[in-house]
Amino acid sequence: MFFHPMDFLIFIAFGLAMWAQSKVQNNFHKYARIQASAQITGLQVARRILDQNGLYDVTIERSNRGDLSDHYDPRAKTVRLSGPVYSGSSISSLAIAAHEVGHAIQHGRGYAMLKFRTALFPAAQLGSRMAPLLFLVGFLFFGVGSVLGNQVIGIGIGLFAAAVLFQLVTLPVEYDASRRAKNQLLELGFVTNNEQAGISRVLNAAALTYVASTLMAVLQLLKFIMIFGRRR
Repeated sequence: MFFHPMDFLIFIAFGLAMWAQSKVQNNFHKYARIQASAQITGLQVARRILDQNGLYDVTIERSNRGDLSDHYDPRAKTVRLSGPVYSGSSISSLAIAAHEVGHAIQHGRGYAMLKFRTALFPAAQLGSRMAPLLFLVGFLFFGVGSVLGNQVIGIGIGLFAAAVLFQLVTLPVEYDASRRAKNQLLELGFVTNNEQAGISRVLNAAALTYVASTLMAVLQLLKFIMIFGRRR
């Protein structure tokens, strides 16, 4: 039987992830049409917040990967902003620029969860790439009752667990970056109290995608553990 009861929950989590991604897109485009009263671009916001926090060595680059490709690269100490965020002065532009700078502030202040996530990254990357292959090979060996198959699946589960742990740690990192972003935008007077609601909607929608993808990964891990446990 190929269908597992856990698949139903995974399907629900997948649906939640699709809904969350749609919500991100809708909120981004909605507030991209609303200009912030400060009339300042995402680039200017990012630079001002960085300088306010003494992060003069962090650079800002324009990303050519399209919308919502914004990120902070701790290895290069660079904030990369997509075109609409880099040069835009909308509520969405300010929210996302400030959020990515929030990660730079975390890095500069040695935020423990960000350091933990960075340390987990190599294992998580290996796990996300190798675990599916190891599961496939292991179950093929299981078909003939091989002890090697048992060991290969165990390694696959361990690697996949590292990837899931990475996603779990990502949640507080992202929420903390959004909290810092909101505080900085208000303290520096880049948004008004009325505009704060739009900032929150953009950032909260983005956070939902992490919650949904993490839930789906956790359910998948539990499914593999349950199947593996029954076949040992």
